[in-house]
Amino acid sequence: MPHEELPALQRPRYGSIVDDERLSAEEMDERRRQNIAYEYLCHLEEAKRWMEVCLVEELPPTTELEEGLRNGVYLAKLAKFFAPKMVSEKKIYDVEQTRYKKSGLHFRHTDNTVQWLRAMESIGLPKIFYPETTDVYDRKNIPRMIYCIHALSLYLFKLGIAPQIQDLLGKVAFTEEEISNMRKELEKYGIQMPSFSKIGGILANELSVDEAALHAAVIAINEAIEKGIAEQTIITLRNPNAVLTLVNENLAQEYQKELWEAKKGKEENARLKNNCISEEERDAYEELLTQAEIQSTINKVNRLAAVDHINAVIRESNPEETLLALKKPEAQLPAVYPFAAAMYQTELFNLQKQNATNYLVHEELLIAVEMLSAVALLNQALESNDLVSVQNQLRSPKIGFNNLDETYVERYANELLSIKLETSSQGQENLSWNEIQNCIDMVNIQIQEENERIVAVEYINEAIDEGNPVKTVEGLMLPTAKIKDVDPAPEYAQHYQDVLYQAKSQKAMYSQDPVSASKILWLDEIQHAVYEANMHKDKAKHWVTLVIDVNQCLEKENTSDILSVLKSSVHNTNDILPECADRYYDALAKKKEQKSTSVSTEGSWLKLTLQEKYDYYYNVDSKESSWVTPESCLLKESWLTGEEIEDIIEEVTADYIREKMWSASEDMLLRFQATSSGPLLRKDYEARKSFLYEQEEHVVKIQAFWKGHKQRIAYIDRRQTFIDHIPSVVKIQSWFRMIIARKNYLSRLQYFRDHKNEIVKIQSLLRANKARDDYKTLVGSENPPLTVIRKFVHLLDQSDLDFQEELEVARLRGEVVTKIRGNQQLEKDLNLMDIKIGLLVKNRITLEDVISHRTKLNKKKGGEILNNTDNQGIKSLSKERRKTLETYQQLFYLLQTNPLYLAKLIFQMPQNKSTKFMDTVIFTLYNYASNQREEYLLLKLFKTALEEEIKSKVDQVQDIVTGNPTVIKMVVSFNRGARGQNTLRQLLSPVVKEIIDDKSLIINTSPVDVYKAWVNQLETQTGEASNLPYDVTTEQALTYPEVKNKLEASNENLRRVTDKVLNSIISSLDLLPYGLRYIAKVLKNSIHEKFPDATEDELLKIVGNLLYYRYMNPAIVAPDGFDIIDLTAGGQINSDQRRNLGSVAKVLQHAASNKLFEGENEHLSSMNNYLSETYQKFRKYFKEACDVPEPEEKFNMDKYTDVVTVSKPVIYISIEEIISTHSLLLEHQEAIAPEKHDSLNELLELLGEVPHVESFLGEGAIDPNDPNKANTLNQLSKTEISLSLTSKYDLRDGEAIDGQSLMIKTKKLIIDVIRNQPGNTLTEILGTPATTQQETDHATDMVSRAIKDSKTPEEMKHSQSMVEDAQLPLEQKKRKIQRNLRTLEQMGHVSSKNKYQDILNEIAKDIRNQRIYRKLRKAELVKLQQTLEALNEKATFYEEQINYYDTYIKTCLDNLKIKNSRRSIKLDGKGEPKGSRRAKPVKYTAAKLHEKGVLLGIDDLQTNQFKNVTFDIISTEDVGIFDVKSKFLGVEMEKVQLNIQDLLEMQYEGVAVMKMFDKVKVNVNLLIYLLNKKFYGK
Repeated sequence: MPHEELPALQRPRYGSIVDDERLSAEEMDERRRQNIAYEYLCHLEEAKRWMEVCLVEELPPTTELEEGLRNGVYLAKLAKFFAPKMVSEKKIYDVEQTRYKKSGLHFRHTDNTVQWLRAMESIGLPKIFYPETTDVYDRKNIPRMIYCIHALSLYLFKLGIAPQIQDLLGKVAFTEEEISNMRKELEKYGIQMPSFSKIGGILANELSVDEAALHAAVIAINEAIEKGIAEQTIITLRNPNAVLTLVNENLAQEYQKELWEAKKGKEENARLKNNCISEEERDAYEELLTQAEIQSTINKVNRLAAVDHINAVIRESNPEETLLALKKPEAQLPAVYPFAAAMYQTELFNLQKQNATNYLVHEELLIAVEMLSAVALLNQALESNDLVSVQNQLRSPKIGFNNLDETYVERYANELLSIKLETSSQGQENLSWNEIQNCIDMVNIQIQEENERIVAVEYINEAIDEGNPVKTVEGLMLPTAKIKDVDPAPEYAQHYQDVLYQAKSQKAMYSQDPVSASKILWLDEIQHAVYEANMHKDKAKHWVTLVIDVNQCLEKENTSDILSVLKSSVHNTNDILPECADRYYDALAKKKEQKSTSVSTEGSWLKLTLQEKYDYYYNVDSKESSWVTPESCLLKESWLTGEEIEDIIEEVTADYIREKMWSASEDMLLRFQATSSGPLLRKDYEARKSFLYEQEEHVVKIQAFWKGHKQRIAYIDRRQTFIDHIPSVVKIQSWFRMIIARKNYLSRLQYFRDHKNEIVKIQSLLRANKARDDYKTLVGSENPPLTVIRKFVHLLDQSDLDFQEELEVARLRGEVVTKIRGNQQLEKDLNLMDIKIGLLVKNRITLEDVISHRTKLNKKKGGEILNNTDNQGIKSLSKERRKTLETYQQLFYLLQTNPLYLAKLIFQMPQNKSTKFMDTVIFTLYNYASNQREEYLLLKLFKTALEEEIKSKVDQVQDIVTGNPTVIKMVVSFNRGARGQNTLRQLLSPVVKEIIDDKSLIINTSPVDVYKAWVNQLETQTGEASNLPYDVTTEQALTYPEVKNKLEASNENLRRVTDKVLNSIISSLDLLPYGLRYIAKVLKNSIHEKFPDATEDELLKIVGNLLYYRYMNPAIVAPDGFDIIDLTAGGQINSDQRRNLGSVAKVLQHAASNKLFEGENEHLSSMNNYLSETYQKFRKYFKEACDVPEPEEKFNMDKYTDVVTVSKPVIYISIEEIISTHSLLLEHQEAIAPEKHDSLNELLELLGEVPHVESFLGEGAIDPNDPNKANTLNQLSKTEISLSLTSKYDLRDGEAIDGQSLMIKTKKLIIDVIRNQPGNTLTEILGTPATTQQETDHATDMVSRAIKDSKTPEEMKHSQSMVEDAQLPLEQKKRKIQRNLRTLEQMGHVSSKNKYQDILNEIAKDIRNQRIYRKLRKAELVKLQQTLEALNEKATFYEEQINYYDTYIKTCLDNLKIKNSRRSIKLDGKGEPKGSRRAKPVKYTAAKLHEKGVLLGIDDLQTNQFKNVTFDIISTEDVGIFDVKSKFLGVEMEKVQLNIQDLLEMQYEGVAVMKMFDKVKVNVNLLIYLLNKKFYGK
């Protein structure tokens, strides 16, 4: 914080002896040392302010400056200011001083000081001023450093680099403590203070100014000014010999203008003056500008520029910038203070707005800044709570306050301190000049008011002493006195006089101060006396009202009004009790009557004495009042006085309270308490009551005796009455009881009828709440009680709707599987048809072959083959083959539920066979995951197989990416099939369709292709050969600006389109198939388990390879091949659209694998940042994709799932696939099931050898004499049959029962028992014999179940053992349950200690699962219907394709007929077409074609021989086909055929040059141009 400057010409007292006091030698020495310390502090402040201006940075306070400069940071920054080429900010050690603030000085800080010394040496400052490095770092001689800074400032000022340092000696104030501390510091180091005053002389001696050089520099400046070239003028101004300061190169034009005008003005004056002076007497500087005039002009321009800059930054409202602008020496403004930056900005901004031109000139700024700086110092003093400093600042003439009286400076200061405190609490930092002026004006007003009040007080006291009531009231009414509530009425003047006089007398009596001031009443005392007199006046008025109203009421004998009169007149209305109205009247009337009898003379005046001092008189007749005794005063003696009335009222009230106190209620006691005498009476009452409580025993005895006596007499009388009328009493009681009971009953009954709806709702709510609580217990309780389970056991029953839904699901599954297989076959046949038609076009096969395949395809379309593949159930086959098929059902059930077999089998087969096996048998075995169970089992297979593959075949992390894992391929194939196709379509269809539909979108990122397309375009448009080369490299293509521009446009389009696709992928995470996400999770975890050192990024790249590269990328590149978009029959994606999609897929592929464009893709390196950003989005997406639950949780599957389901699992599989699977299992049996007693080996042993189709179907299935037996067998092998899969180990009588099976059987028996026999626990039910009714109910239930089972489809029926158990009587079931429970307890499944709660928990779980299963079944129905609809749409599309091919082939047949009618077709191409008119042939020489640019060259032939070569171009009958004949030097060459379509394709692919006749090089673009021009007129 800068120190406060002293007023001008004011020096510290210790600077010189100016008074008359005589000092001793010691005192004079002490003062001298203090003076040295003060002067050194002033030099420190001078150096600090100069450095702040140079650095535009605030330095530490003056007293801390020495320590702050030791690290050399500020010195190095100063060096950077005057020698920027020597010192840069990077060379300054610890430039932010963070290291210094944290741990103090470091030896490297000396580097900063050394840089400062070298910088001074570079600009030529004499070394006599330099300090040593240790003087600064070790603080050995800090004054030497300050001395050097002063010398440097003078030197830089003379060079015009820095402003001049200020002389602050005697202008800055320091505290005595600061001066003493500095003196001690100087004495501590014993430093000899350098002579700051001799710096100029030393510098002058060291650097003697060459007058001739100065004169030459000034002459050069004048000459430059005359030339009018600002750049030359500024160079001369910067000449050090000119000794000009503050020269700003940016103001060169302004300097030139002002100097030129000044010079012209001086020349004009000299011309007028020199008319009368000889040329010898003329001075050269009469027409030339002197150094001082030049400096003055520079200062003027600088000032104007600085003022413009200040006005500009003020408008920007940036306090820091405004402060810096005001600080600049060019502005020539008073000192400003950083802490008040906001105030400068605000006040100057307001001044600027008030100015009509919105501009402040220098004079306005000078005055404003001077005043604002003074206000800033005043605010600083207020902030530090320094009262003396505040007073000093207020006295400063710079601040310019109006009406400031130095007499009250201290009061101004105190008021400002309080205002400052208040504004600081409100968040205001500084007081403005107007606020301070307002404070001064307010204090002046307060002082004036106080003076006026003193005069008024003196006047009032004088009137009191004179005893003049009128004058006293006049004094009280003076406005300056501000006495409140003074009544100016004359009748009250005397009372005011009396009360004031009494107050003054008492003050004089009790005051022990003999000073006369104690005899004066001050304003507060006068105000208090006025209030007292007004109270007397009010009391007198109240008293008069009471006396007159009561006495007049008594005289009129109006008893009814006495109560209202008393209530309106007494002080405390609670003293008037309404119950005592008559008593009040009687007592008052009696008293008045007594008083009237003793009165002889009667006047009209009433008298009241207040405080035994003041008498008040009131005339009843004339209504006059007076505080002075009237001249003829006769009192009205017959009237009751106010005191008498109040005494009578009090007495009557007290008597009444005493009378009623003992029997009063609580409310009445409160009313009594509110009266004036109430508390005292209550006290007496409580005392009496206390006495009675003390004698309670005796009181009770007396009361009991008396009450008993009275009650006894009454009882005897009543009893005699009842005895006399006993019959009547009995009748009355009976009738009364009956009436009461009947009334209550009817009333209750009617209430229920009136609220019938509400009662029903309440009952429903209670039942619902009870059912809800029970269900919550069933679902949420760890051990649900039997009573709750019994309520929900009916949910395990299978309804007709359940059976219908199960059958519908089974039917739809069969249709879906059949449809999938049919569509797959149709797709294969259509692909083959595409190939055959393509070969037809190329004349590679005959039309008859195509027609043959078309006939076959139409048959499939019509369903001839599919009809032969009707699903055949077990019962449709021969009875002999039933056992074999049952074994196959058990085999496939085992393969389906134990994925380890198939997982091993996949890896035992060759790659080509395993792929086909997966696409057919495996997906068929799992019904293409058409329901929850099969999807769950298929995922378990995928997981097992993937883990097996990673364990056995993956040696490095990257093998998954670089290789082609079988399981990954299988997973992707499945999820892109019928199940996952809809997902891919929803995910990518909208954005892919948008890309395809955008006809203006062109993305080509190959520089060579872009170059060739550009050249082709040029040649096609002009018809002339381009001079550009045809074959270029990528680097050469990129040298052309047109190619670069097209590539940049392509890259921008590519980013935009890629963002759309990426957003569609990322925002649709929930659409991604669960199975695919789960396998991604398994893949990530398995890789991490095998390679624990793999990073998260490596794992996520592998996940990305699966989810994006393998699953999504092909669908983006070829959306038509994955049914992502709908194409009409014959429609296709053109090459531009496919290239656009391929480019997007390429970018996304690089981003997903975090692979940048390098090497051959270096030209796309500008997209690398985009790739990195996209990878981060993909990374988050892949991580979230792996966050899925386990299949058991997702599908709610467990070990009992197959048992509780209604229907058995069914698969639809062809006979060929059954035989193939059987064969593969036998072939790899040892690897799949090495254990001899493995379940698979047992089933394979039962099946025996692999059967043939004929043996599988049985004898008689095929006619042995059928000539097409082979085709028939092949056809029958495709026959699909349905297998209802069952476990070989279902429950059977006499078979060994394992724990799981026994648990299931026991649960079913328990459910049958608890339905009909209630109980709290299972042991209680089993131990309690069933009643006859319970047995009957149970038998009825079993009959109903048997009827329902008879209607159940065969595949949904329970095993025979369970059916037999269900027919047992209730007691036999209970005994069987007890046996089973004992067995289960021995196995450890249940425990009798918890009353077999474990099996009850399993039943509760079955109930919950049954509900979930029904819910999932409904969802599966919807899903199957949607899938079937999609498959039907796809089949419809294939049918449209077939129709399109039909039309095409029919057209071919029609054309064939037409051509056959005209001519024969020669397939060797040598026959000449006849009959039809063709275009005229075109003949050119090779020289002519070479001139046109079509022909580029002929191998082994010189250009001058081209005229001997001819070409004939002939159009054939086929549109777009041309024959070219050639003669080389008279020798006829073989004919060449050109197809315009081939030429266009070559042009599209960028082939610019082709060969004909194996030696002729031709420009493709110009050849097309020639053909179009000559044959098509284009």
